[in-house]
Amino acid sequence: MIDVHAHLTDSSFTDVDQVLDRAKSQGVERVIMSTTGLGEFARALELIGLYPDRISLTVGLDPTILSTYEYRMFYGLVNQRSFTMVGIGEVGLDHYYIKDHAERELQESFFRTTICLARSMGLPLVIHSRSAGRHALEVLYSEGADRVLMHAFDGKAGDALKAVKEGYFFSIPTSVVYSEQKQKLVRHLPLEALMLETDSPVLAPVRGDRNEPANLIYSARKIAEIKRVPVETVMEVTTRNAIQFFKLGKY
Repeated sequence: MIDVHAHLTDSSFTDVDQVLDRAKSQGVERVIMSTTGLGEFARALELIGLYPDRISLTVGLDPTILSTYEYRMFYGLVNQRSFTMVGIGEVGLDHYYIKDHAERELQESFFRTTICLARSMGLPLVIHSRSAGRHALEVLYSEGADRVLMHAFDGKAGDALKAVKEGYFFSIPTSVVYSEQKQKLVRHLPLEALMLETDSPVLAPVRGDRNEPANLIYSARKIAEIKRVPVETVMEVTTRNAIQFFKLGKY
């Protein structure tokens, strides 16, 4: 399996060696690590240097960061292509924390610019869209985004189905074991449009626990239960989706 979205730069991960070993023992061969701020970048480079066969990197900026200076620094960092990354993200919209109209407009401006950057670089996008699922999708459509992974999507299944018809993917977090919204998403979307994520260290299968990539098996099992297919089928299809989407080759 491939955990397509985790935050191993989080300060809670002082034991990355053991975290990756536990992941491998549960069948997780690779973790796509996402950054959300410039302060994480040095640690991210350190980790992909230490574990090049086990970790890949997507570089993003949390949508709640509304500093023009920090956004320009992020844009320049990604655009210089001086390091290996398999995608841009997480980026997008957040209407859960950002309520002010002017701030939402700035957020959308950053998002649109990032979509254009990803297209110019030929890189896929990993999208954060908390409480802004439909709006984020409409922005993506309007900018012609084609390689899109909606991470931990909290919107309506109907909106997700429309996105699947556009070729978009959805990664299902380990919180699917208790989240009725995520379970509904799984029921309505084809397996061929799904990937697996933990969003470590959050969205653990047990509320309040530190999440980690080894828990990816919980997502796979719950999807298998809902879809009434063998868990091995879920593993095979979601892994193939991740390899093709991120252009990982063998891994």
